[in-house]
Amino acid sequence: MSETTTLTIAQQLAQPARARRTTTLTLLLRNPSAMVGAGIILFWTLGGLITAVWTPYPPNLTDAGPLLSPPSAEHLFGTDNYGRDLFSRVLAGARVSLWTGVIAIAVSLVIGVPLGAIAGYFRGAVGMTIMRVMDMLLAFPSLLLAMALAVALGPGLASAMIAVGIVGIPEFARIVYGQTVSLREREFVESSRAIGLKDAVILFRHILPNGLVPIIVRCALGMGYAILTAAALSFIGLGAQPPLAEWGVMISDARGYIISGEWWMTLFPGIAIATSILGFNLLGDGLRDVLDPRLRTSAR
Repeated sequence: MSETTTLTIAQQLAQPARARRTTTLTLLLRNPSAMVGAGIILFWTLGGLITAVWTPYPPNLTDAGPLLSPPSAEHLFGTDNYGRDLFSRVLAGARVSLWTGVIAIAVSLVIGVPLGAIAGYFRGAVGMTIMRVMDMLLAFPSLLLAMALAVALGPGLASAMIAVGIVGIPEFARIVYGQTVSLREREFVESSRAIGLKDAVILFRHILPNGLVPIIVRCALGMGYAILTAAALSFIGLGAQPPLAEWGVMISDARGYIISGEWWMTLFPGIAIATSILGFNLLGDGLRDVLDPRLRTSAR
């Protein structure tokens, strides 16, 4: 067989994989909700990254302007009761909130995915024990459980990250458990057992990669929940602590000034929280529509 013929066959074999990637990317780009969500997330991500090197005013600089000054050309979002520039603090808060969400989702993934995979693959007493523990955690209201964990760990941003991450473990475990149970009897798994592959190899190299779609979607949706829960913990004093520029802390500092008319102190951090959650929810819905084979077929 000539070198040209071999190259042609290789190109033909590579075409289906390229076509699948192109189709997925094309469908994602054509999904309005996914693009709107990605745009919102990109805006806050870039805003948070920019504040690492530049802000109109240092986020914690007091007397950057008059105390409780309304929005103006000099201070786009106004100033707070310490004279700090709210525009700089909201942008700096984006970096803190997004980083909190990333760490919390990472904790949920690292613990929840292996637990769900082991419970779904081995079943029996091991699987039953793991899933009953997950059911016990799910029985508690998520915010109440996060508050209890934050109190136990002590107030602070790191405690909020860990608490929110632990609360998210059961969701990931149940998703992976369902995927593993449905895949463990498939033909490719039986073939892997027949050729003598170890259970760990079958589970983490063959089953989990085929169940990534719901995990990816859950990560996107879970980011919004993590940001909201971390902001709630900071609002009640169990998460980030003043004077850190964090959205929940900013709303907590401003709650005493709502009645007196300083509306901008709560409005702009609240909009930041709402839009970031909206962005991740829209992106998660778009990813689900594109990555789910049934929904993707209807989209075509």
